[in-house]
Amino acid sequence: MKLPESTEWVLHSVTTLAQLEPGAAASAAQLAAHFDVPPAYLAKQLQALVRAGVLVAGPGPRGGFRLARPATDVTLLQIVEAVDGASPFYQCNELRQQGRGAVPPEQCRRTCALAARMADAEAAWRESLAGVTVADILAGLPRGLPRRTRALLSRAR
Repeated sequence: MKLPESTEWVLHSVTTLAQLEPGAAASAAQLAAHFDVPPAYLAKQLQALVRAGVLVAGPGPRGGFRLARPATDVTLLQIVEAVDGASPFYQCNELRQQGRGAVPPEQCRRTCALAARMADAEAAWRESLAGVTVADILAGLPRGLPRRTRALLSRAR
């Protein structure tokens, strides 16, 4: 499984927004410049986070994006699913019942062993991401990084 590059962008963007002072916001252009990523495409991804209730967007030239709720209430899974969806990563098409090597239907009453293992792996992945909040990520940042981030974003206005 490979997630799109934009998933990394939004994970870092949300973490960056969480480093700002309460009530402060950053624009898509500021975040795009901060990470050197395409502004229009990042803005589209940030809007998906707004629709999912992860971020709120303020209008106008002093507007921008900020967290919609405390960092302790935003999980990595919520961010990933907001931009990449919650569809399963693996789709079993019952290949074992096709072609010259087709297994008889009576031997396929149980879920395909491969599909079951893939579902287990995906469930573990999702459970892991659901157990990590943005606050957990902030707690592991190097000392002084949030102050530096705030200073850089305030200069970019």
